[in-house]
Amino acid sequence: MPFGLTEPLFVPKYWSPPSLFDLAARSGFDIESLIFSFAVGGIASVLYEAIFNVEHRKMNKKVANRKRHMLHRLAIVSPIIVFVPLYFLTSLNPIYSLSAALLVGGVLALLCRPDLKKKILIGGLLFSGLYFTFFLGMNVVFPYFVNYWNLSALSGVLILGMPIEELMYAFTFGMMWSSIYEHILWYRL
Repeated sequence: MPFGLTEPLFVPKYWSPPSLFDLAARSGFDIESLIFSFAVGGIASVLYEAIFNVEHRKMNKKVANRKRHMLHRLAIVSPIIVFVPLYFLTSLNPIYSLSAALLVGGVLALLCRPDLKKKILIGGLLFSGLYFTFFLGMNVVFPYFVNYWNLSALSGVLILGMPIEELMYAFTFGMMWSSIYEHILWYRL
């Protein structure tokens, strides 16, 4: 949920969403971003388990301390390490910086925890599919929904009315976040 506090980094460079009390336009912050971050984090972290019958088992300390697991902390914090310089030192739209940062985090998680490879990759695809389906529903109910994005600052590629950048974000977020529980707490499937 705290990631919702990053909304001022994206408004209006990436989008200008409507919000309660017009908070997003006036301050960059909004209540909806906190709710959104809470929801997508929860969904992305359990979607794989909801579809596939998996069981979590604690890794023993000997396995957890292997050399490749030295990447553990770096993999977890790498999205922040990558995002901050990209955001402040380049002219990239923040969604590209965020997606690149999440991709690096997902790849480092794969290198550190190859046992989670299937979950990381399929988690990215599952979350993208769910996110896309939800977005399509929004477009049916609110056909002007896409107008809240700053399309002139993006690629301009829309897939059934959805900016491709949203799918890029959904896939990289799904990759990174689908295995965060196992990664942080040293569980295996």
